[in-house]
Order: sequence, then structure tokens, then C-alpha cells
Amino acid sequence: MTAALVLAAGAGRRFGGPKQLHPIDGRPMLEHVLEAVEGAGVERCLVVLGARAGVIAREVPLHGAVVVIADDWEQGQAATLHAGLRQLPDDVAEVLVVLGDGPHLDPAAVRRVLQAGDGLRAADYGAGRSHPVVIPRELWSDLPHTGETPARALPARLVDCSDLRPPGDVDERPAG
Repeated sequence: MTAALVLAAGAGRRFGGPKQLHPIDGRPMLEHVLEAVEGAGVERCLVVLGARAGVIAREVPLHGAVVVIADDWEQGQAATLHAGLRQLPDDVAEVLVVLGDGPHLDPAAVRRVLQAGDGLRAADYGAGRSHPVVIPRELWSDLPHTGETPARALPARLVDCSDLRPPGDVDERPAG
């Protein structure tokens, strides 16, 4: 079985506030990501929150995702990833990882990366490794517990998604 982890624990310091709640087309940014995972048919989804977790969990429609709180979210994305991995049952053989600040995530990219075979694999929109990323259980112990790109050091098979729009990576508040 495959489960999804949506990593959305950061405080949004560079953004100037909780970007998970930032409206895009009238809905919170994080909702767009959760809706894409649901639309791809992933049955088990966990959203990992940290900073302002209570407010975000109340204000963002979760589309069936279960909230996990990463108490050590300030340690970086790797700590957030491990908080989610610890909550997955033994029957989960691999995890699909997406970021909560990729509001243009396409369900087709999720399906394509999931269906691309075995091993660690990542979407490539024409500019190299991106999200979603699928990490098999046998590699979870190889992931560092600190830092911002925990799976980057592990070799991945790139899955061509160049015909799709990249999910984006919103780090700064749009001007205007």
C-alpha cells in the first residue's frame, strides 16, 4: 500500500505568515495540494503540520487527510517527514511525498510517479528532480533527520512530467 505525506509544517517566515492559509483562487494554498492528492486516488493521506497547526487544521478543508503534528518542525523538512513516517502503519510499502506549498500540483503527476515502477522516483517537469517523490519503506532509515531536502542525497529515477505544470514552490508572498 502507498500513503501520501503532505509536508506543511513551516512557519512561512520568508513568506511573512502561514502560507498554508494564503488564498489562491479563493481557497487556502494547502487545500489545493490536498485536493490534488485526493483527486489522484491516494486513499491514505497524512498532512504534517507544525507552526500554527490548530489554526491551519481548522481553516483548511482536509479532503480526507489525517493531521499529524510535528513537534520538532523547526528542525526542518526532514524532521517533518519523519514525524509523518512514524505515523504510517506497517502495511505501507512506500510513501508519496509532496509539499504543502506546491499549489499547482497536478493529480496526473501524482498518478504518473506512483505508477512508474519501484524504487525511489521523482517527478521531472523539465528542470530536474521535483515533487511528488515516492520513497520505498526500505529507504526510510537512510533519510536524515535534519535539513530541508532529506531525500535529495538518495538516487532517484526521474519520471517525465514535462507535459504538466510544475507544482510550484511558494516561498515569498506575491507582490500586489
